[in-house]
Amino acid sequence: MTAYDPISEEILLDWFVAFDPPEGFRAELVEGELVLTPPPDGEHEEYLWLIVKQVMKASRTDMQLSGNKGLKLKRGGAGPEDHVIPDSTFAPTALRLYRGAAPWMPCEGVAMVVEVTFLRPRLDRETKRRCYARGGIPLYLLVDREAASITLFSTPGRDDYHEQCTRPLGKPLPLPDPFTFDLDTADFL
Repeated sequence: MTAYDPISEEILLDWFVAFDPPEGFRAELVEGELVLTPPPDGEHEEYLWLIVKQVMKASRTDMQLSGNKGLKLKRGGAGPEDHVIPDSTFAPTALRLYRGAAPWMPCEGVAMVVEVTFLRPRLDRETKRRCYARGGIPLYLLVDREAASITLFSTPGRDDYHEQCTRPLGKPLPLPDPFTFDLDTADFL
């Protein structure tokens, strides 16, 4: 067990906020670890587009989208707040959540975050899932390329989501309120 050191935590957070990642890379601070992610491949972007297109057309609630919104989330145990950039972040348009928001904004009001596995699938499957649950984000949608599945995590708890619904790619996945439609994944194959 590591002793909690608030001075080191403050230095790490200050360093992270001032860090300038290499061009095209995303920098995140996830459970006290600096994560650098290179630009995604075309398949990753195709999955995101298929989700975004359906949400914009079929969602019962009009949604805003951000593809690179930095979110500040509650920390897990000792360490600084998590600073995570989901592949996509959805919020009800009526909230105007992104207007005037700082580069790293609180996650209150976010309806759903989306991740598509890329180089480090465990980060999306486990670590970020815990971060999003601690932040109270109601829905976390994960496209797992290796498993050829899509999972919706819901009912966030202290360190994880209490419910999950997994479907193989190609099968529809129901999205609850505020979206209230079946996400068609037939084109994901």
